[in-house]
Amino acid sequence: MEEPTTAEVGERLAAWAGRFNARFEALLVPSEPVPPIMVEAVRYAAASGGKRVRPYIVTRTCELCGGTEDDALPAAAALECVHAFSLVHDDLPAMDNDDFRRGRPTCHKAYGEAVAILAGDALVTLAFELLATRMKDPQKIVRAVTELARGAGWAGMIGGQTEDILGEKCAPDLERVRQIHRGKTARLFEAAGRLGAISAGADEAQTSAAAEFGHYLGLAFQIADDILDVTGSAQELGKAVAKDAQAGKQTYPAAVGLEESRRIARTFVDKAIGALRIFGPAADDLRALVRFVIDRKK
Repeated sequence: MEEPTTAEVGERLAAWAGRFNARFEALLVPSEPVPPIMVEAVRYAAASGGKRVRPYIVTRTCELCGGTEDDALPAAAALECVHAFSLVHDDLPAMDNDDFRRGRPTCHKAYGEAVAILAGDALVTLAFELLATRMKDPQKIVRAVTELARGAGWAGMIGGQTEDILGEKCAPDLERVRQIHRGKTARLFEAAGRLGAISAGADEAQTSAAAEFGHYLGLAFQIADDILDVTGSAQELGKAVAKDAQAGKQTYPAAVGLEESRRIARTFVDKAIGALRIFGPAADDLRALVRFVIDRKK
């Protein structure tokens, strides 16, 4: 069987995202009384579309390790809640101060800053509720909660976001860029791979391979984002462009230029694909996904 083309994997990802969105939205229904505006804001932030790459990785790595889509759903949904939380807070005036995301007003523009902050808080706590109540095996719950907390926490995504903010207006520094990317983006992608393996009850070799795949995919993904901020259009991306340079962000293009950024991204692509060797041809869609990530225009 031939490996899917990047166009084919884009279509598959979109079709899968449609199915996932329906199941994800069904989980965004409170079991206890909640202020209606909070329900609206959470659903607005979490169900706003996007490629759903992270939960797709959770699901596909789970399947490659012998699990099912149902096995993966709690962790996939929990990870997407954390991702949505990070975007809500990242868009705030105190952070990146964005008015639009995915072609529509950001959460704080739609509901006000206070409600947006609280919606982000609700999303990150809901993530752990989903793991605790929707996963069935207590040992898997402990491992999944630990992994998501570490991937999202002060040594992971939140730590990377902190370094990102502290690095603004500083001279471009390649080592600092690497540190930001490892925490801000790659660590949560790594968690996606590991969460999929945990959900399937995978062995250590499979878990390590899934985590390594996610890590390098995350690094390539963030470089692609940095490049698109330089070369993309607001119409294609659904958000403002050229903001990294205006804010003095630490990015690969700022540190090494566009061509070297593309070369480095390709090395990460090769490493991500190499990590999938243990899964054989069954992982061809993930190999194509890596190429799709760096070839995308939005």
